[in-house]
Amino acid sequence: MSRIAPLSGFPEWSPAERVVESHILDTLRRTFELHGYAGIETRAVEPLDRLLAKGETSKEVYLLRRLQGADEPDEPDATSDRGTAGDTLGLHFDLTVPLARYVLENAGRLAFPFRRHQIQKVWRGERPQDGRYREFCQADIDVIGDGTLPFHYEVEMPLVIADAFARLRSIGVPAIRISVNNRKICQGFYQGIGLTDVDGTLRTVDKLDKIGPDAVGELLRAEQGATAEQAEAALALAAISGADTSVVDRVRALGVTNDLLEEGLGELARLIDAAMVRAPGVIVADLKIARGLDYYTGSVYETTLVGHEGLGSICSGGRYDSLATDGKRTYPGVGISVGVTRLVSRLLGAGLVTATRSVPSAVLVSVWHEDSRPRSEEIAAALRARGIPCEVAPTAAKLGKQIRFADRRGIPYVWFPAQDAAGTGEVKDIRSGDQQPADPSAWEPAAADLWPGVRAGDA
Repeated sequence: MSRIAPLSGFPEWSPAERVVESHILDTLRRTFELHGYAGIETRAVEPLDRLLAKGETSKEVYLLRRLQGADEPDEPDATSDRGTAGDTLGLHFDLTVPLARYVLENAGRLAFPFRRHQIQKVWRGERPQDGRYREFCQADIDVIGDGTLPFHYEVEMPLVIADAFARLRSIGVPAIRISVNNRKICQGFYQGIGLTDVDGTLRTVDKLDKIGPDAVGELLRAEQGATAEQAEAALALAAISGADTSVVDRVRALGVTNDLLEEGLGELARLIDAAMVRAPGVIVADLKIARGLDYYTGSVYETTLVGHEGLGSICSGGRYDSLATDGKRTYPGVGISVGVTRLVSRLLGAGLVTATRSVPSAVLVSVWHEDSRPRSEEIAAALRARGIPCEVAPTAAKLGKQIRFADRRGIPYVWFPAQDAAGTGEVKDIRSGDQQPADPSAWEPAAADLWPGVRAGDA
Protein backbone atom coordinates (compact mmCIF):
# COMPACT_ATOMS: atom_id res chain seq x y z
CA MET A 1 0.00 0.00 0.00
CA SER A 2 1.40 3.40 -0.96
CA ARG A 3 2.18 5.92 1.75
CA ILE A 4 -0.59 8.47 2.37
CA ALA A 5 0.67 12.01 1.83
CA PRO A 6 -0.76 14.76 4.06
CA LEU A 7 -2.82 17.51 2.47
CA SER A 8 -1.15 20.88 2.84
CA GLY A 9 -3.24 23.52 4.56
CA PHE A 10 -5.59 21.14 6.38
CA PRO A 11 -4.21 20.81 9.94
CA GLU A 12 -4.95 17.74 12.04
CA TRP A 13 -3.93 18.08 15.67
CA SER A 14 -2.77 15.22 17.87
CA PRO A 15 -4.86 14.42 21.00
CA ALA A 16 -2.55 16.54 23.18
CA GLU A 17 -2.69 19.40 20.68
CA ARG A 18 -6.47 19.13 20.62
CA VAL A 19 -6.45 19.66 24.39
CA VAL A 20 -4.70 22.98 23.82
CA GLU A 21 -7.09 23.99 21.03
CA SER A 22 -10.12 23.01 23.12
CA HIS A 23 -8.87 25.09 26.06
CA ILE A 24 -8.45 28.13 23.80
CA LEU A 25 -11.93 27.63 22.32
CA ASP A 26 -13.52 27.10 25.73
CA THR A 27 -11.89 30.25 27.11
CA LEU A 28 -13.02 32.34 24.16
CA ARG A 29 -16.55 30.95 24.31
CA ARG A 30 -16.80 31.46 28.06
CA THR A 31 -15.53 35.04 27.81
CA PHE A 32 -17.87 35.88 24.96
CA GLU A 33 -20.82 34.55 26.95
CA LEU A 34 -19.72 36.46 30.06
CA HIS A 35 -20.15 39.57 27.92
CA GLY A 36 -23.62 38.52 26.81
CA TYR A 37 -22.93 37.07 23.35
CA ALA A 38 -25.24 34.18 22.41
CA GLY A 39 -23.88 31.36 20.29
CA ILE A 40 -25.14 30.46 16.83
CA GLU A 41 -23.96 28.13 14.08
CA THR A 42 -24.69 28.63 10.40
CA ARG A 43 -24.49 26.23 7.47
CA ALA A 44 -21.11 25.65 5.85
CA VAL A 45 -22.27 26.66 2.35
CA GLU A 46 -23.69 29.78 0.74
CA PRO A 47 -24.72 30.57 -2.85
CA LEU A 48 -21.67 31.55 -4.84
CA ASP A 49 -23.11 34.92 -5.86
CA ARG A 50 -23.56 35.83 -2.19
CA LEU A 51 -19.97 34.84 -1.38
CA LEU A 52 -18.61 36.86 -4.29
CA ALA A 53 -20.74 39.91 -3.46
CA LYS A 54 -18.49 40.72 -0.51
CA GLY A 55 -15.78 41.75 -2.95
CA GLU A 56 -12.89 39.70 -1.54
CA THR A 57 -11.66 38.64 -4.96
CA SER A 58 -8.32 37.59 -3.48
CA LYS A 59 -10.02 34.76 -1.58
CA GLU A 60 -10.58 31.58 -3.57
CA VAL A 61 -13.91 29.95 -2.84
CA TYR A 62 -14.18 26.17 -2.70
CA LEU A 63 -17.17 25.03 -4.74
CA LEU A 64 -19.52 22.28 -3.62
CA ARG A 65 -20.73 19.73 -6.15
CA ARG A 66 -21.85 16.12 -6.25
CA LEU A 67 -20.69 13.48 -8.67
CA GLN A 68 -23.32 12.79 -11.29
CA GLY A 69 -23.83 9.30 -12.65
CA ALA A 70 -24.29 8.70 -16.33
CA ASP A 71 -27.97 7.95 -15.80
CA GLU A 72 -28.68 11.11 -13.81
CA PRO A 73 -30.12 14.26 -15.42
CA ASP A 74 -27.41 16.70 -16.36
CA GLU A 75 -29.05 19.93 -15.23
CA PRO A 76 -28.18 22.70 -12.79
CA ASP A 77 -29.42 22.32 -9.26
CA ALA A 78 -28.45 23.41 -5.77
CA THR A 79 -25.50 21.02 -5.68
CA SER A 80 -24.18 21.53 -9.19
CA ASP A 81 -21.42 23.79 -10.41
CA ARG A 82 -22.86 23.93 -13.93
CA GLY A 83 -25.49 26.63 -13.39
CA THR A 84 -25.30 30.31 -12.66
CA ALA A 85 -23.50 31.72 -9.65
CA GLY A 86 -26.85 31.73 -7.89
CA ASP A 87 -27.24 27.98 -8.48
CA THR A 88 -23.74 27.12 -7.31
CA LEU A 89 -22.83 26.55 -3.67
CA GLY A 90 -19.48 27.41 -2.14
CA LEU A 91 -17.95 26.78 1.28
CA HIS A 92 -17.92 29.98 3.32
CA PHE A 93 -14.51 31.66 3.61
CA ASP A 94 -15.42 33.68 6.71
CA LEU A 95 -18.31 33.95 9.16
CA THR A 96 -19.43 37.47 8.26
CA VAL A 97 -21.19 36.62 4.99
CA PRO A 98 -23.22 33.84 6.68
CA LEU A 99 -24.05 36.24 9.54
CA ALA A 100 -25.41 38.86 7.14
CA ARG A 101 -27.62 36.26 5.47
CA TYR A 102 -28.70 34.84 8.85
CA VAL A 103 -29.75 38.27 10.10
CA LEU A 104 -31.77 38.98 6.96
CA GLU A 105 -33.54 35.62 7.09
CA ASN A 106 -34.29 35.76 10.82
CA ALA A 107 -34.73 39.48 11.48
CA GLY A 108 -38.33 39.03 12.56
CA ARG A 109 -37.29 36.58 15.29
CA LEU A 110 -34.17 38.35 16.57
CA ALA A 111 -33.96 40.89 19.38
CA PHE A 112 -31.80 43.87 18.43
CA PRO A 113 -29.10 44.77 19.14
CA PHE A 114 -28.31 41.15 18.28
CA ARG A 115 -25.17 39.97 20.09
CA ARG A 116 -23.78 36.71 18.76
CA HIS A 117 -20.67 34.61 18.96
CA GLN A 118 -19.89 31.99 16.35
CA ILE A 119 -17.06 29.45 16.38
CA GLN A 120 -16.79 27.38 13.20
CA LYS A 121 -14.53 26.09 10.46
CA VAL A 122 -14.09 28.13 7.28
CA TRP A 123 -12.32 27.33 4.01
CA ARG A 124 -10.12 29.42 1.71
CA GLY A 125 -8.39 28.14 -1.39
CA GLU A 126 -5.12 29.97 -1.00
CA ARG A 127 -1.47 28.99 -0.80
CA PRO A 128 -0.72 27.48 2.63
CA GLN A 129 2.13 29.05 4.60
CA ASP A 130 3.00 29.83 8.19
CA GLY A 131 -0.23 30.83 9.89
CA ARG A 132 -2.33 30.50 6.72
CA TYR A 133 -4.46 27.43 6.07
CA ARG A 134 -7.09 26.22 3.64
CA GLU A 135 -9.29 24.92 6.45
CA PHE A 136 -9.25 26.73 9.76
CA CYS A 137 -11.33 27.73 12.74
CA GLN A 138 -12.53 31.26 13.49
CA ALA A 139 -14.17 32.63 16.61
CA ASP A 140 -16.28 35.72 15.91
CA ILE A 141 -18.32 38.16 17.93
CA ASP A 142 -20.61 40.75 16.38
CA VAL A 143 -23.28 43.19 17.48
CA ILE A 144 -25.92 43.94 14.86
CA GLY A 145 -28.38 46.82 15.10
CA ASP A 146 -31.67 47.52 13.33
CA GLY A 147 -31.25 50.81 11.49
CA THR A 148 -28.80 52.27 14.00
CA LEU A 149 -26.03 51.01 16.25
CA PRO A 150 -24.50 53.21 19.00
CA PHE A 151 -20.77 53.88 18.91
CA HIS A 152 -20.17 52.37 22.34
CA TYR A 153 -20.29 48.90 20.77
CA GLU A 154 -17.18 49.85 18.79
CA VAL A 155 -15.48 50.51 22.12
CA GLU A 156 -16.69 47.20 23.52
CA MET A 157 -15.23 44.95 20.80
CA PRO A 158 -11.50 45.28 21.55
CA LEU A 159 -12.18 45.28 25.30
CA VAL A 160 -13.84 41.85 25.04
CA ILE A 161 -10.82 40.52 23.14
CA ALA A 162 -8.45 42.05 25.70
CA ASP A 163 -10.41 40.28 28.43
CA ALA A 164 -10.30 36.92 26.63
CA PHE A 165 -6.55 37.02 26.08
CA ALA A 166 -5.91 38.21 29.63
CA ARG A 167 -7.53 34.94 30.73
CA LEU A 168 -5.14 33.00 28.49
CA ARG A 169 -1.95 34.58 29.84
CA SER A 170 -1.74 32.09 32.73
CA ILE A 171 -1.22 29.15 30.35
CA GLY A 172 1.61 30.76 28.40
CA VAL A 173 -0.17 32.68 25.66
CA PRO A 174 1.91 35.83 24.96
CA ALA A 175 0.59 39.31 25.54
CA ILE A 176 -1.33 40.90 22.69
CA ARG A 177 -1.42 44.34 21.19
CA ILE A 178 -4.73 45.50 19.69
CA SER A 179 -4.13 48.26 17.14
CA VAL A 180 -7.16 50.45 16.46
CA ASN A 181 -7.99 53.14 13.97
CA ASN A 182 -11.13 54.75 12.57
CA ARG A 183 -11.90 54.77 8.88
CA LYS A 184 -13.57 58.17 9.24
CA ILE A 185 -10.17 59.61 10.13
CA CYS A 186 -8.57 58.20 7.01
CA GLN A 187 -11.44 59.08 4.70
CA GLY A 188 -11.83 62.59 6.08
CA PHE A 189 -8.09 63.23 5.95
CA TYR A 190 -7.75 61.98 2.35
CA GLN A 191 -10.73 64.09 1.29
CA GLY A 192 -9.20 67.05 3.12
CA ILE A 193 -5.96 66.82 1.14
CA GLY A 194 -7.82 66.38 -2.16
CA LEU A 195 -7.47 62.64 -2.86
CA THR A 196 -10.59 61.49 -4.69
CA ASP A 197 -10.14 57.70 -4.73
CA VAL A 198 -10.52 57.19 -0.99
CA ASP A 199 -11.11 53.42 -1.15
CA GLY A 200 -8.11 52.91 -3.41
CA THR A 201 -5.94 55.00 -1.10
CA LEU A 202 -7.09 52.97 1.90
CA ARG A 203 -6.19 49.71 0.15
CA THR A 204 -2.79 51.08 -0.77
CA VAL A 205 -1.99 52.37 2.71
CA ASP A 206 -3.06 49.00 4.13
CA LYS A 207 0.04 47.52 2.42
CA LEU A 208 2.47 49.54 4.55
CA ASP A 209 3.58 46.65 6.76
CA LYS A 210 4.15 44.44 3.70
CA ILE A 211 5.99 46.75 1.30
CA GLY A 212 7.09 49.77 3.37
CA PRO A 213 6.46 53.53 3.09
CA ASP A 214 8.59 54.20 0.00
CA ALA A 215 6.75 51.62 -2.08
CA VAL A 216 3.38 52.79 -0.75
CA GLY A 217 4.25 56.36 -1.68
CA GLU A 218 5.11 55.27 -5.22
CA LEU A 219 1.81 53.38 -5.51
CA LEU A 220 -0.15 56.38 -4.26
CA ARG A 221 1.38 58.52 -6.97
CA ALA A 222 1.18 55.91 -9.73
CA GLU A 223 -2.22 54.35 -9.02
CA GLN A 224 -4.16 56.93 -7.03
CA GLY A 225 -2.91 60.02 -8.85
CA ALA A 226 -1.53 61.59 -5.67
CA THR A 227 0.92 64.43 -5.85
CA ALA A 228 4.19 64.15 -3.94
CA GLU A 229 2.72 66.40 -1.23
CA GLN A 230 -0.48 64.35 -0.94
CA ALA A 231 1.46 61.08 -0.73
CA GLU A 232 3.71 62.57 1.94
CA ALA A 233 0.69 63.74 3.95
CA ALA A 234 -0.99 60.31 3.72
CA LEU A 235 2.20 58.66 4.94
CA ALA A 236 2.55 61.21 7.76
CA LEU A 237 -0.95 60.29 8.97
CA ALA A 238 -0.13 56.58 8.81
CA ALA A 239 3.01 57.11 10.90
CA ILE A 240 1.03 58.32 13.93
CA SER A 241 0.49 55.85 16.77
CA GLY A 242 0.23 55.89 20.54
CA ALA A 243 -1.50 54.53 23.61
CA ASP A 244 -3.18 57.80 24.66
CA THR A 245 -5.26 60.54 23.13
CA SER A 246 -2.20 62.60 22.20
CA VAL A 247 -2.55 60.91 18.80
CA VAL A 248 -5.56 63.16 18.16
CA ASP A 249 -3.46 66.29 18.70
CA ARG A 250 -0.76 64.93 16.40
CA VAL A 251 -3.29 64.38 13.62
CA ARG A 252 -4.67 67.90 14.02
CA ALA A 253 -1.12 69.23 13.91
CA LEU A 254 -0.92 68.06 10.28
CA GLY A 255 -3.23 70.98 9.46
CA VAL A 256 -6.00 69.15 7.59
CA THR A 257 -9.62 70.13 8.31
CA ASN A 258 -12.65 68.03 7.48
CA ASP A 259 -15.91 67.28 9.29
CA LEU A 260 -15.63 63.50 8.84
CA LEU A 261 -12.04 63.63 10.08
CA GLU A 262 -13.15 65.44 13.25
CA GLU A 263 -15.93 62.91 13.83
CA GLY A 264 -13.47 60.05 13.54
CA LEU A 265 -10.97 61.71 15.87
CA GLY A 266 -13.66 62.18 18.49
CA GLU A 267 -14.64 58.51 18.29
CA LEU A 268 -11.05 57.32 18.45
CA ALA A 269 -10.46 59.47 21.53
CA ARG A 270 -13.47 57.86 23.25
CA LEU A 271 -12.16 54.37 22.48
CA ILE A 272 -8.63 55.13 23.69
CA ASP A 273 -9.94 56.78 26.88
CA ALA A 274 -11.88 53.59 27.71
CA ALA A 275 -8.90 51.41 26.83
CA MET A 276 -6.60 53.35 29.16
CA VAL A 277 -8.93 52.43 32.03
CA ARG A 278 -9.99 48.88 31.10
CA ALA A 279 -6.98 47.52 29.17
CA PRO A 280 -3.99 49.84 29.69
CA GLY A 281 -1.10 49.12 27.36
CA VAL A 282 -3.05 46.55 25.35
CA ILE A 283 -5.07 48.76 23.01
CA VAL A 284 -3.16 51.37 21.03
CA ALA A 285 -4.08 53.78 18.26
CA ASP A 286 -2.23 53.04 15.02
CA LEU A 287 -3.33 55.15 12.08
CA LYS A 288 -1.76 52.94 9.45
CA ILE A 289 -4.34 50.25 10.24
CA ALA A 290 -6.78 50.68 7.38
CA ARG A 291 -8.29 47.21 6.80
CA GLY A 292 -8.47 47.19 3.00
CA LEU A 293 -12.06 45.91 2.77
CA ASP A 294 -14.45 48.52 1.41
CA TYR A 295 -17.35 47.83 3.75
CA TYR A 296 -15.68 49.07 6.96
CA THR A 297 -17.05 52.49 7.92
CA GLY A 298 -15.82 53.26 11.46
CA SER A 299 -13.48 51.66 13.97
CA VAL A 300 -11.10 48.97 12.69
CA TYR A 301 -8.99 46.54 14.72
CA GLU A 302 -5.92 44.35 14.22
CA THR A 303 -4.34 42.21 16.93
CA THR A 304 -0.83 40.77 17.08
CA LEU A 305 1.01 38.56 19.55
CA VAL A 306 3.79 40.52 21.21
CA GLY A 307 7.09 38.97 20.14
CA HIS A 308 5.42 37.19 17.22
CA GLU A 309 4.45 40.14 15.05
CA GLY A 310 5.74 38.34 11.95
CA LEU A 311 2.80 35.98 12.20
CA GLY A 312 0.50 38.84 11.25
CA SER A 313 -2.88 39.63 12.70
CA ILE A 314 -4.50 36.92 14.83
CA CYS A 315 -7.69 38.91 15.38
CA SER A 316 -9.24 41.65 13.26
CA GLY A 317 -12.50 43.36 12.41
CA GLY A 318 -14.35 46.63 12.47
CA ARG A 319 -17.56 48.62 12.06
CA TYR A 320 -19.73 48.15 8.97
CA ASP A 321 -22.88 50.15 8.35
CA SER A 322 -24.54 48.32 5.47
CA LEU A 323 -23.20 44.80 5.15
CA ALA A 324 -26.70 43.42 5.78
CA THR A 325 -29.66 45.10 4.06
CA ASP A 326 -32.88 43.96 2.42
CA GLY A 327 -33.39 47.21 0.54
CA LYS A 328 -35.87 48.54 3.09
CA ARG A 329 -34.07 48.00 6.39
CA THR A 330 -30.36 48.20 7.03
CA TYR A 331 -28.61 46.31 9.80
CA PRO A 332 -25.34 48.01 10.81
CA GLY A 333 -22.88 46.06 12.87
CA VAL A 334 -19.46 45.83 14.41
CA GLY A 335 -17.49 42.63 14.79
CA ILE A 336 -14.14 41.06 15.44
CA SER A 337 -12.78 37.63 14.54
CA VAL A 338 -10.09 35.52 16.22
CA GLY A 339 -8.09 33.29 13.90
CA VAL A 340 -8.03 30.33 16.27
CA THR A 341 -6.06 27.95 14.05
CA ARG A 342 -3.40 30.56 13.32
CA LEU A 343 -3.08 31.27 17.04
CA VAL A 344 -2.96 27.61 18.08
CA SER A 345 -0.44 26.71 15.38
CA ARG A 346 1.99 29.32 16.70
CA LEU A 347 1.46 28.32 20.34
CA LEU A 348 2.18 24.69 19.49
CA GLY A 349 4.92 25.27 16.94
CA ALA A 350 6.86 27.57 19.26
CA GLY A 351 6.35 25.32 22.29
CA LEU A 352 4.61 28.12 24.18
CA VAL A 353 1.73 26.00 25.46
CA THR A 354 1.40 22.28 26.17
CA ALA A 355 -1.21 19.89 27.54
CA THR A 356 -0.77 18.25 30.93
CA ARG A 357 -1.74 14.90 29.40
CA SER A 358 -2.95 13.56 26.07
CA VAL A 359 -5.94 11.56 27.33
CA PRO A 360 -8.95 12.53 29.43
CA SER A 361 -8.44 9.67 31.89
CA ALA A 362 -7.36 10.69 35.39
CA VAL A 363 -7.24 7.09 36.62
CA LEU A 364 -6.11 3.78 35.18
CA VAL A 365 -7.79 0.89 36.98
CA SER A 366 -5.38 -2.02 36.96
CA VAL A 367 -6.30 -5.62 36.31
CA TRP A 368 -4.79 -8.43 38.41
CA HIS A 369 -5.79 -11.14 35.96
CA GLU A 370 -8.41 -11.44 33.27
CA ASP A 371 -10.84 -13.27 35.54
CA SER A 372 -10.85 -10.19 37.82
CA ARG A 373 -11.54 -7.71 34.98
CA PRO A 374 -15.27 -7.43 35.92
CA ARG A 375 -14.21 -6.08 39.35
CA SER A 376 -11.96 -3.49 37.68
CA GLU A 377 -14.80 -2.50 35.38
CA GLU A 378 -17.09 -2.05 38.42
CA ILE A 379 -14.60 0.32 40.03
CA ALA A 380 -14.28 2.28 36.79
CA ALA A 381 -18.07 2.54 36.49
CA ALA A 382 -18.32 3.82 40.08
CA LEU A 383 -15.69 6.50 39.39
CA ARG A 384 -17.34 7.57 36.14
CA ALA A 385 -20.71 7.83 37.89
CA ARG A 386 -19.12 10.47 40.10
CA GLY A 387 -17.65 12.37 37.14
CA ILE A 388 -14.10 11.02 37.32
CA PRO A 389 -12.75 10.05 33.87
CA CYS A 390 -10.95 6.72 33.89
CA GLU A 391 -10.13 3.64 31.88
CA VAL A 392 -9.31 0.03 32.63
CA ALA A 393 -5.90 -1.41 31.79
CA PRO A 394 -5.93 -3.10 28.36
CA THR A 395 -4.25 -6.29 29.59
CA ALA A 396 -3.56 -8.05 32.86
CA ALA A 397 0.17 -7.48 32.48
CA LYS A 398 2.59 -7.14 35.37
CA LEU A 399 1.77 -4.12 37.54
CA GLY A 400 4.97 -2.36 36.56
CA LYS A 401 3.97 -2.55 32.92
CA GLN A 402 0.48 -1.24 33.68
CA ILE A 403 1.99 1.69 35.60
CA ARG A 404 4.31 2.47 32.69
CA PHE A 405 1.30 2.37 30.36
CA ALA A 406 -0.39 5.01 32.53
CA ASP A 407 2.79 7.09 32.75
CA ARG A 408 3.25 7.18 28.97
CA ARG A 409 -0.27 8.53 28.58
CA GLY A 410 0.10 11.07 31.38
CA ILE A 411 -2.54 9.39 33.57
CA PRO A 412 -1.68 10.52 37.11
CA TYR A 413 -3.34 7.78 39.19
CA VAL A 414 -3.39 3.97 39.10
CA TRP A 415 -6.07 2.12 41.04
CA PHE A 416 -5.27 -1.31 42.49
CA PRO A 417 -8.47 -3.27 43.19
CA ALA A 418 -8.62 -5.25 46.41
CA GLN A 419 -7.82 -8.90 45.78
CA ASP A 420 -10.61 -10.00 48.09
CA ALA A 421 -14.31 -9.24 47.66
CA ALA A 422 -14.53 -7.33 50.97
CA GLY A 423 -11.84 -4.73 50.21
CA THR A 424 -12.02 -1.57 48.10
CA GLY A 425 -8.43 -1.24 46.94
CA GLU A 426 -5.72 1.40 46.87
CA VAL A 427 -4.87 4.28 44.57
CA LYS A 428 -1.36 5.40 43.71
CA ASP A 429 -0.20 8.81 42.51
CA ILE A 430 2.49 7.59 40.15
CA ARG A 431 4.20 11.00 40.09
CA SER A 432 4.91 11.15 43.83
CA GLY A 433 4.68 7.45 44.64
CA ASP A 434 2.11 8.12 47.35
CA GLN A 435 -0.29 5.18 47.75
CA GLN A 436 -3.38 5.16 49.97
CA PRO A 437 -6.43 2.97 50.61
CA ALA A 438 -9.38 4.32 48.62
CA ASP A 439 -13.08 3.75 48.13
CA PRO A 440 -14.43 4.42 44.60
CA SER A 441 -17.64 5.80 46.11
CA ALA A 442 -15.77 8.55 47.98
CA TRP A 443 -12.24 9.09 46.61
CA GLU A 444 -11.52 12.32 44.71
CA PRO A 445 -8.45 13.20 42.66
CA ALA A 446 -6.81 16.58 43.09
CA ALA A 447 -8.93 19.18 41.29
CA ALA A 448 -6.11 19.99 38.88
CA ASP A 449 -5.88 16.32 37.89
CA LEU A 450 -9.55 15.71 37.15
CA TRP A 451 -9.33 16.73 33.49
CA PRO A 452 -6.42 17.43 31.14
CA GLY A 453 -5.09 20.93 31.62
CA VAL A 454 -2.94 23.36 29.69
CA ARG A 455 0.24 24.99 30.93
CA ALA A 456 3.07 27.13 29.66
CA GLY A 457 5.57 25.13 27.60
CA ASP A 458 9.30 24.95 27.95
CA ALA A 459 10.03 27.50 25.21
